[in-house]
Amino acid sequence: MSRPENLAPPEIIYNADGAGKYLRNSRMKSIQTRLSMRAIEMLRLPEDRSCLMLDIGCGAGLSGKTLEMKGHHFIGTDISKDMIGLATDVVDGDMMQHDMGTGLPFRPGVFDGAISISAIQWLCNADRSEHVPKLRLKKFFGTLYKVLRRGARAVLQYYPANPHQNNMIVHAATKAGFSGGMVVDYPHSTRAKKYYLVLFAGPQDDGPAPQPRLGMPEEYDDDLDMEDEEDEEDEEDEEDEEDEEYDFAEPAPSVADTVQYGSRKRKVVMSERQKKGGQGNKRRKVMRGTREWIVQKKEQQAKKGQDTRKNTKYTGRRRGPKF
Repeated sequence: MSRPENLAPPEIIYNADGAGKYLRNSRMKSIQTRLSMRAIEMLRLPEDRSCLMLDIGCGAGLSGKTLEMKGHHFIGTDISKDMIGLATDVVDGDMMQHDMGTGLPFRPGVFDGAISISAIQWLCNADRSEHVPKLRLKKFFGTLYKVLRRGARAVLQYYPANPHQNNMIVHAATKAGFSGGMVVDYPHSTRAKKYYLVLFAGPQDDGPAPQPRLGMPEEYDDDLDMEDEEDEEDEEDEEDEEDEEYDFAEPAPSVADTVQYGSRKRKVVMSERQKKGGQGNKRRKVMRGTREWIVQKKEQQAKKGQDTRKNTKYTGRRRGPKF
C-alpha cells in the first residue's frame, strides 16, 4: 500500500472523509492512543502540576485527549481544517490551522514540552513548487527550539520512508540546537517497529534515559498504522540498507545504550587518483552548460524533492542552428 504522503498533500488526504476515519475506526483510535501514551511517558512530565503542551499535527484530537487525561493543557496545530473541526468536539484544548513547515507562531519559552504523532514525515515531501524539505525542516526545528522552555523535552513519533529521510530529520534537529536521539521500540520487528525522536531543549537533570521496548508487542496484529502498511519485503530491504549506512537509527538491543546520537562528522572517501594528486578535499570545477553540469544540477534538485526529467542521450546536447 502506498504511503499517504506520496498520494496527495495532507489537507487533501485528511479531508472530511479522511478525518472521519480517525473517529470511526476503533483500531486506529487505539493505535494513536498507545503511541501518545508512549510519547508522554518519555516526556517525563511532573506529576504534581499541570503543564502547557504543544501538540504538533494534533489531527482529530486523540493525542490531545490523552494529554488531558493526564491532567495537562495543550495547544494543537494541524494543516487540515477538517481534522481540527472534529477535534473541537473531542477535546477542550485550543487548536489552530497551521502548516508546521512555515514555523511555529508562538512566544519564546512558552511550552513545557511538545508531542507529535505520525506527522513530521510530511515535511520531507515537496507538495508545492516552493516547498524545499531541508528548509522546511530547518524552519520547523528552529522555531520548536525557541518556543520550548529551557530544559523541556519534545517527543516526535514518525514513520521515515527510508534512511535518507531519517538522517535528514535528525540532522535538522541537531543543527537547531537540540540534543537527544532516537528511541526505536521493537527494533527487531518489521511491522511493529516505531521511531521516536526524543529531543532536549537545553541541559537535563540526572535521570534515566528513555529505554526502548524490546521483544514483540502484546497485540501484534493490531499494532499496525495507516501510514505503516507497506509490503514486508520492501520494509526488510530498507532495514538492511539502514543497518549498513546509519547506526543512529537502529539502537543496539542492550539496555545501557538506548539513545543513539548522530555524528556531525562526514567521512571523506578519496579515490586512488585523488590520493596521488593531493586533491582530497578539492572538488573538480565543472564547466557551466556541459552535460556533467546539467546532471549535477538535476541530482541537487532531486535531493530537494523536486521533479526532474530523466537523463537521456540528448541531455546537454547542443541544438543546431535554426533556419
